[in-house]
Amino acid sequence: MTRFATKAAVLTAVLFPLVGAGVAGAQSQAVDEKTGPVSFANIASVRIGDGQQGGALITETQRSPLLPGQSKLGADRVSVPKDNGERTTFGGHYQIDLGRYTNGNPYPPGVASRDHNVVAALQATTVPTAVAETNYALRDTWQGGARPVDNTVLVLEGAKTAVDCTGPGKLTGTSTLAKLWVRQGGSLGIVPMPGGNAGLELKNLHLGPPGDFDNASKDTTVSDVKLTRVAAFDQLIRQDGWRGGDYTAVAGWRVEITTHLKDASGAALQDVKTSIVLGGVSCSVPKGFVAKAGNNAGGATASQAPVPTQVPAGYLGAAAPSTDGDGARVPLGIGLLFGGVFFAAVAVLLGRRRKSGTD
Repeated sequence: MTRFATKAAVLTAVLFPLVGAGVAGAQSQAVDEKTGPVSFANIASVRIGDGQQGGALITETQRSPLLPGQSKLGADRVSVPKDNGERTTFGGHYQIDLGRYTNGNPYPPGVASRDHNVVAALQATTVPTAVAETNYALRDTWQGGARPVDNTVLVLEGAKTAVDCTGPGKLTGTSTLAKLWVRQGGSLGIVPMPGGNAGLELKNLHLGPPGDFDNASKDTTVSDVKLTRVAAFDQLIRQDGWRGGDYTAVAGWRVEITTHLKDASGAALQDVKTSIVLGGVSCSVPKGFVAKAGNNAGGATASQAPVPTQVPAGYLGAAAPSTDGDGARVPLGIGLLFGGVFFAAVAVLLGRRRKSGTD
């Protein structure tokens, strides 16, 4: 039986509005922190293993402030993992590029390096909105290509997810992309993406597991990939504190990978499941919510200045936070609301062992 062990790691980055001297009067107009209109935006999150028990890596999540304004992901987040600590937790083989690249181009010809735009906003009308837009590239360094693009298996070019909760009867969530590139038969090519919630299933791609497994061969190991639009709140990969409401809209791209590990002779070893959500966004409003009068800028284009502070803090846990229910618990207290949580559970990370004739 193989073992794929990951280290428990800790890194939580959170955002919350600062309240300075002279703005006490404005506080009376703030939305309710626990039940009021709210939005969230996350650029990429990963879960390895089955169900809710596997290890999770969740990058910095933006939350709309309590007063009109916006929280925007910093430009320094250009990949997942972004450093050796995250790489050890993530498994070491997968790399998700998030638009701008500095150490070699992971994208097909014609796809330019660009900054991402990931924002959770509360409009002046108190309508919550969120957007995540960039180019995504999933690389498998196990491929051993000479250039970064030689390891790229999946590219979402011009991907954009957005939500707008103007009112209980007017919730919108959209997930669009310009082009979908998939490595099939040795080269990257454009594959049409069905509309709606139909999704796309691709079989036997030359894609390995997220980390090392004993006796697994990169020549014989293949993966099945399913790409769908996020259609329900529980399909997001999220931490405690990322909450829903009485009325919630969601959007995002969900990549489900089932890797069929095989040895050099082609004999089946086991299956490993990996789930990735790219551009996960949501917005929520309570019952009876009525937007204030004024022009709603829409999307995440609130004209107010961004929330200026990102505060790192610690979170420890033996298992990934549950995504059941509304996820309203705040594990680190007021203000410490949503950041990157990185840890793994070794036993579940092994996936489902495939049965052989001797089992």
